[in-house]
Amino acid sequence: MRDSRRAVVTLRCRAVLFDLDGVLVDSSECVKRTWRRWALANELDPDEVMAVAHGRRTTETIQLVAPHLPAAEEGAALAASESTTTEGIYEVPGARELVAALPHTAWAIVTSGIRAVASQRIRHVKLPWPPVLVCADEIDRGKPDPEGYLTAAQLLGRPPGDCIVIEDSPAGIEAARAAGMRAVAIASTHDVEALAAADVIVPSIAALSIATSNGDDALEIRATET
Repeated sequence: MRDSRRAVVTLRCRAVLFDLDGVLVDSSECVKRTWRRWALANELDPDEVMAVAHGRRTTETIQLVAPHLPAAEEGAALAASESTTTEGIYEVPGARELVAALPHTAWAIVTSGIRAVASQRIRHVKLPWPPVLVCADEIDRGKPDPEGYLTAAQLLGRPPGDCIVIEDSPAGIEAARAAGMRAVAIASTHDVEALAAADVIVPSIAALSIATSNGDDALEIRATET
């Protein structure tokens, strides 16, 4: 059982790999609206769909909740809808400042969204452009598979053990663990109990600060636990 007192935890690493939605961008309003409309159109329970959608690629969510539907076709239609709207997409307070303070070669974004959607959201909230951006349509297997995070680490030239993942979903945390990486969970879209596999859980990205270490390329992440 976690200690109920708030504590500050310091973690050292050499690269930080961020999920996008729910971590650096608040897209929950848009995502819920899109999935609810799709679920009702296909006579599915929106709550059951949303229970598995967070952190997963669209096609893999469809395969889980509606295996009778053509996942690729349905996923393409949903992605097209999300890539042409910024309604319900908001800045996460503190996210821009956090990534802007990082060395340019020390961070990446790994998202379950396709590049068209991710690119639009990054630009909309005016985040610095990541040196590495790994998107759902550029890998074979989405979260909870570790492929996305392992790909990002390789592109940054870092071994998995030198990377820390910042995530908001159980599927993302599972992916980080499977990649051999530590995980910091943001309790923005899931209850704390659902994020228990993370090394540290914080209430928001504002509870994190990252500093460079003197004399080497190490980073120190200070996290105030929830």
